[in-house]
Amino acid sequence: MSGSSTRHGLLYAAGMIAMLGITVPGEAAPSSAAHASAPPKSSPVKAPAGKPSERTPFTAGDAAEARPDGLKGHLRIAADDTKAFQALIDDASAASGPWLVLSGGGENGAFAAGLLNGWSKAGNRPDFGIITGVSTGAMIAPFAFLGSGADATLARAYTEISAADVFEFGGTNEALTDTWPLKRRIDRMVTGQLLADIAAEHARGRRLLVATNAVDSERPVLWDMGAIASQGGPKALDLFRSIILASSAVPGVFPPVMIDAVGPDGKHFQEMHADGGTTAPFYLAPEAAILGKADVRLPASTIYLVVNNTVTPDFQMASRTTLSVLGRSMSAAIKAQTRAALALTKSFAERNGLDLDVAQIDDRFTRTTSAPFDQDYMKALFAHGERLGRDGTAFVRGTPAASIPTGSAGDRFGSAEAPRSLARR
Repeated sequence: MSGSSTRHGLLYAAGMIAMLGITVPGEAAPSSAAHASAPPKSSPVKAPAGKPSERTPFTAGDAAEARPDGLKGHLRIAADDTKAFQALIDDASAASGPWLVLSGGGENGAFAAGLLNGWSKAGNRPDFGIITGVSTGAMIAPFAFLGSGADATLARAYTEISAADVFEFGGTNEALTDTWPLKRRIDRMVTGQLLADIAAEHARGRRLLVATNAVDSERPVLWDMGAIASQGGPKALDLFRSIILASSAVPGVFPPVMIDAVGPDGKHFQEMHADGGTTAPFYLAPEAAILGKADVRLPASTIYLVVNNTVTPDFQMASRTTLSVLGRSMSAAIKAQTRAALALTKSFAERNGLDLDVAQIDDRFTRTTSAPFDQDYMKALFAHGERLGRDGTAFVRGTPAASIPTGSAGDRFGSAEAPRSLARR
C-alpha cells in the first residue's frame, strides 16, 4: 500500500497549524525534519526570506483577461471552461491518439516514473497524443511527453533525491516550508533544449497540459506547455519552470508561486498559483463535463490514468495529538476524494465510449517508510512500477475493484492482516 495520502494529510495539518499559530504541546518535530532542513552538501545556504512585498490589487475581470507578462498567444485556459477546453483539443491534430493522465502523489510519483520506464522496455508504450499532469504528475509529464529518450532522466529524478532536495522547514511567511531546493532542481532539469524538444512535438499536433490552482479566483488553470515552449526565450523558460513548481505547491505547506501577468488595460500584477491537486487529484476534462452537466468531445478512444497513490483505507492507531488526528482525518478525506474522482471518471468514460485503463499503487506493493522522500522507498516503488510496466500488468480497465472499500471482513479496511500504510504521517 502507498502512504502518500497519509503524509499529505500531516503536511496539510501542519500547514494549518503553522498558519493559525497553534503550538502543539508535547509533540516533537518529525525525526526527518532535521534531515529535510539541511541542504545538500554542495548547496549554497539560502538566506532567510524577507517580508513579502505588497501585491498590486486586481479584479476578477483583470484575472479573467490577463496573460503572462512578456508572452503572446493562447497559452492557457480556465480548466473548468468546457468551450475553451473543446477548442484546445480540437486544435490538436494528434488528440485522437491515446491519452496519458498523471495524478499527484508526492514522492509516489516514483510509481509512474518506473511504470513508464518499464513500458518502454516492453516495447509497446504508446505515442500519447495528449498528456496531462497535476502536482508530481506535472513534474513527470514533460519527460513522459518526450518518450523513452527521457526515461533515464525520470529514473534519476525519482530514485536519487531525498527530502533535502525538495524542501526545508521555515524561511517563508507563506508556508511551513521553503521549496528553494526543488526550484533549483527544476531549473537544472528544465532547459532550453527540453523546451525546444517539447515545441517540436507540439508542432506535430500533440499537447502537454499541466494544471495549477489560481488561488485568488479559486479556479483551476490548464496550461498549454507546448505552446509556451514554442515561444522560446528566457520568459518562456521561466514561465515553464514556474508552472511545474506551482503545480506541486501544497497550500500552506509549500509556498505558492507568483506569476507576472498583464491585464487587458496594460496593468501589471502578480497572480498566485498553487498545487493543481487542490481542486482534483488528476485532470482529464472540465468538471462540468466529468459530472455530465456539459458535453465535450474527446477524439481519443483510450485513456491511460496513472494514480500515484493508494485509495483504500488502512488501519493505523492515531495518537491523541493534534497532528495525528488531523493527519489521519485528512488522509481519509484525500482518499475519498480520489475514489470519487475515479468513479466519476469511469462514468464519464462510459458515457463517451472511452476505454479507461487505470494503474494505481495497490497491495502488490507493501514497502513501508516513515520519512518523506525516503530514497530507498522511492527506489523500491520505482522498481515495482517498472516491473508492472514491463510485464503489462499495471493497468485495469475501468475503476479497479480494489479501490472501492466494501467494509467486509476480508477487506484491508479493519483487517488485522492488512498491509500497513507505506508511511505514517
